Formats: sequence, structure tokens, C-alpha cells
Amino acid sequence: MAFELEITSRNIEVSDRVREYINKKVSKLDRHFEDIDEIKVDLVYVKSARSNMDRHIAQITTRGKGFMLRAEERAEETFAALDLAMEKMERQIERYKGKRNRSRGERKSLSQISIESNSDQEIPTILRRKKFDLTPMDEEEALEQMKLLAHEAFFIFYNIDTKSINVIYRRTDGSYGSIEPLLPK
Repeated sequence: MAFELEITSRNIEVSDRVREYINKKVSKLDRHFEDIDEIKVDLVYVKSARSNMDRHIAQITTRGKGFMLRAEERAEETFAALDLAMEKMERQIERYKGKRNRSRGERKSLSQISIESNSDQEIPTILRRKKFDLTPMDEEEALEQMKLLAHEAFFIFYNIDTKSINVIYRRTDGSYGSIEPLLPK
């Protein structure tokens, strides 16, 4: 493996058998795509999930120069969740490789690529573009604005504390997350 592998867990003990299984599965990604620098596998057990089928969560994040891919799946057991997440990750890698190869050689605009790919049903077409003024605020204000505007999925704002554009989003478990972009080095 030419990449760094990090395995984390929450509410679940990761046995040697699970670690070996993850190593075996993840090493196959390197065959598909050599530009991978880091892979992070997060395993979570949620006892309070509504369905038994949603209790084990496997999340795989793949990073490399200029890209980050993420796949998350839920299942009744850890191995099944890992298999589903790996299948999803392999599809994302193939899609990413196709986009990269297609866009490098042909040098087409985003609208041309989206029209062509719309026939493949892979990438949805961008139908609407919005521009708006960003008001400087902190995360608490942004969360309040998100709720007031009834934006249930996400809210973009200029973070006065970090002096950068941030996104607050609602996670599937009902909590909130924050995205703060880092400029390339």
C-alpha cells in the first residue's frame, strides 16, 4: 500500500479480524487508482438507531492530491456495512477517474460536460445559479439564520472569527456540521 490507512471507531471495538478485513479490502482501492495518499475508515455502532439495519455504520474517506471522496453505508453488521461502503467507494473512484480523463483531454466547459454527461445520467445538470451577499457572522448566528430561513440542508456564510467562507449543514443524525475550506498549499 502506498497510502496511509487510519481506522477509527466509536461505540465499537475493532478486533484484529476486522482490521485485517479492512486492510484486505482497502488495498484493492490502490489497484483502481494510484493517486490515493490517505484512506480513513470510521466504524460506528448506533444502539439507538430505529432499525437494526442501520446500527453499524462504515464511512470511508479517500484523499489524494486535489480530490477527496467519501462513502458511508449502514447495515446490520460491520462487515456488511464495510462491503457496501467499499462498493460505493469503487464506483466513486471510477466516476472520478472518468471525469478527470474526460476533462483533461477535451477541455470542454462545465455546461458542455454536464449536457453530455446528462445523457449518461451520471452528473445532474446545473439548472440554476444564485449570487448573494455574505454577511459576516459567527457560527451561532449562522445556525440561527439557517433555521429562520428554513434552509434545512445547509447555510453558507462568511465566518467573522476565521475570516473565511464556511458552510453549516445538517447531518443525517440531526446534529450539525461545519465545513471550513483550506486553501491549497
